[in-house]
Amino acid sequence: MEKSILVAISDSASSRAVLDCVETLFLNDKEVKITLCHIFRQPSASSELMGKKFTAKETKRREAILLDARARIVNWGGDPARIHTLLAAEPYPTVADGIIDQQKKYHYDIIVIGRKKMSKAEEFVMGDASVRLVRAIEDASILVVKTRQK
Repeated sequence: MEKSILVAISDSASSRAVLDCVETLFLNDKEVKITLCHIFRQPSASSELMGKKFTAKETKRREAILLDARARIVNWGGDPARIHTLLAAEPYPTVADGIIDQQKKYHYDIIVIGRKKMSKAEEFVMGDASVRLVRAIEDASILVVKTRQK
């Protein structure tokens, strides 16, 4: 039975840890379809000041991150026909909101997200996307990959 996995990707250390986890857990399963996804957040006032040129460059940069992640998985032996990219360009208030919306649209079986170490104050102010996903999504498994300390 085919399983579909949504893998949230950005240009962070936690995303690199997520890709390592995907390689270890899912790459040899020929019935897994992997979607590498980047969620855009709604621009802050400071990023809006940067203008359309900056926004276009950011979009291209995020597309390149997704394509690099896809190439990495293919180089590890992943079937290129089963690895897709999705740039959720519609801005969401938070990454968690974007992932929840993608889950409602495409009904993934597993969602993989990275989590960086945050102080209690950072977690209080910024929230924790992984905790929010675990609470909000009932019809999929959530795999949270914690970034290792070096």
